[in-house]
Amino acid sequence: MNCSIGKESKFEKVEVNYLSSIGMVIAVMSGKGGVGKSSVTSLLAMSLNKSGKKVGILDADFTGPSIPKIFGLNSKMAKTGPVGIIPEVTAGGIKVMSINLLMEQKDDPVIWRGPILSNTVKQFFTDVVWGNLDYLLIDLPPGTGDVPLTIMQSLPLDGIVVVSSPQDLVKLIVTKSIKMAKMLNVPLIGLVENMSYLECPDCKKIIKLFGESRIEEVSQETGIPILARLPIDPEFAALCDDGRVEDYTKAEIHLNRKLSS
Repeated sequence: MNCSIGKESKFEKVEVNYLSSIGMVIAVMSGKGGVGKSSVTSLLAMSLNKSGKKVGILDADFTGPSIPKIFGLNSKMAKTGPVGIIPEVTAGGIKVMSINLLMEQKDDPVIWRGPILSNTVKQFFTDVVWGNLDYLLIDLPPGTGDVPLTIMQSLPLDGIVVVSSPQDLVKLIVTKSIKMAKMLNVPLIGLVENMSYLECPDCKKIIKLFGESRIEEVSQETGIPILARLPIDPEFAALCDDGRVEDYTKAEIHLNRKLSS
């Protein structure tokens, strides 16, 4: 099959506005839903923020936006003006832009076709006044559809973090995400295995609810490093539900030295 994407393809990259300057643009991707991609995005943003970096999150998951909820911004509305869209800011100083910050009714569905979604995600990059950021994290929708494709083709990505869970099926799915990034010549920064295990609060025994991990195998086969293995933690889930994810202090995700220096 001769696809139109690959090494020979050339894509025009959009640019941020004159009021914004972004050091690195990193997308967080998962091959399927339900693996905690937005949770990983929030943990990565908090880790970078804690290290003194200026961080923003572009929530590109238009049909299932959860970033405003877990940061306690769901009741907020982003402001628009002649210079562009002003993102909301979390209690810890992380700038956030999401479709839910433009909607009066937060539970209204976004029923848009691919071209509208693709144009909107580019506008979130070009028309939002991000200011000076060291990192802009993009929380992608799951899968390899229109929005991830648009972002890989049109935004100046410096790399992708791929999120997985331990199930064997996910090994196949995460490999699809990795292959998509490689076909579009986007660097792969590393893998994060979410819901890797559960630690018994009484005896501290490690329980692998989803069976043995395949992340080492995927890492060895692809040459992509493992950034973190994150446990199932009821405290983290409760804080996300309460919009207080920034109060969580038990887990961090660190990029490799080349990118985080």
